[in-house]
Amino acid sequence: MSQLSNIAKQGLMQPQEAMLETKTRKNNLHIGIPKETSFQENRIALTPLSVALLVNNGHQVLIESGAGNGANFSDTDYSEQGAQITYDKKEVFKSDIVIKIGPPTEDEISLMKPQQVLFSTLQMASLKAESLEAMMKKKITALSYEYLRDEGGILSVIRSMSEIVGATSILIAAEYLSNVFAGKGLMLGGITGVPPTEIVILGAGTVAEYAARTAISLGAEVKVFDSSIYRLRRLQNNIGSRVFTSVIQPIVLNKAITTCDVVIGAIRSTSGRSPCIVSEETVSKMKPNSVLIDVSIDQGGCFETSKITNHTHPVFRKYDVIHYCVPNIASRVARTATYALTNIFTPILMEIGEMGGIMNVIWERPGVRNAIYLYQGHLTNKHLAERFNIPPKDLELLIISNR
Repeated sequence: MSQLSNIAKQGLMQPQEAMLETKTRKNNLHIGIPKETSFQENRIALTPLSVALLVNNGHQVLIESGAGNGANFSDTDYSEQGAQITYDKKEVFKSDIVIKIGPPTEDEISLMKPQQVLFSTLQMASLKAESLEAMMKKKITALSYEYLRDEGGILSVIRSMSEIVGATSILIAAEYLSNVFAGKGLMLGGITGVPPTEIVILGAGTVAEYAARTAISLGAEVKVFDSSIYRLRRLQNNIGSRVFTSVIQPIVLNKAITTCDVVIGAIRSTSGRSPCIVSEETVSKMKPNSVLIDVSIDQGGCFETSKITNHTHPVFRKYDVIHYCVPNIASRVARTATYALTNIFTPILMEIGEMGGIMNVIWERPGVRNAIYLYQGHLTNKHLAERFNIPPKDLELLIISNR
């Protein structure tokens, strides 16, 4: 089996010129966009202008009525650009390609047709075995945004949403520091003669980088903590200005948190729960009306006092500290997030049409191939296979066998 896999990999590394003969003619795609049913999910995968581009290239786009309302795109906005609007969700799921934001629900899977292509998030932690088996029976080809990579090998959707979440978290902090939300009455940043706001950021990834950028631009004093010297140095270099950085040492960290005005938790785990590094005792010693934003709450959170909130009731107080623990911060700025997502998805959809189908795109685009977890009903993601105890199939061999 390993020898066959090696042969397949050698085939995938052939020069582009050798692959041209295997391409088929351009396909006209039938793309369906259902209305999101996930709680407080306001984003949509494509903007009206992206729909116009697809339609002008001969593709059909069918959108369920109201799908763009959360991002302030009306049915009229889409219909004027050539989309077809339907009130029947069943019609949307008759499309060859279904593209949505949230993972498919059991009801949506029941509406899918055999051999369909699905673009969506995976959210592995909440995926049920029944849902996966139902898609496998229908021979669905499914792509997960969490694993989608661009030409540079970057997780493009994760990176884009992290940039938005990082910048937005600082703007949220600014709101809750003000008198409007019964905060300290501070302006986030600083003016001449007034000490700047102190912000502590836990983590040194993309969320932390964009949070630090935004805070520094507003004039705040920023301290960044992470367990990795490499990540701290990368953040420092990317920001392009000197900022306080430190490895996570309990005494230094606890002192910084108990004296700051805002603390943002942005520590992610590559698998499983995010590390809980701030104890309840430390939170209890924070200054009254301080703001705590736990961006890692979707992985369990990195503060012992954190518990999930939502956009309707986003905060709670504990030890007189304002806790903001909404897991889907990007939906707070859904229109911006939609613009970011459509810039990623539209070129892929265009390539599927130009290259004659998704199989050719998977063959020639390693970043797209990396995001496939089901290929014509075969499970190809090793992490899912281990979780549900299902033998995985080698995607490269499956592609070879179907060409």
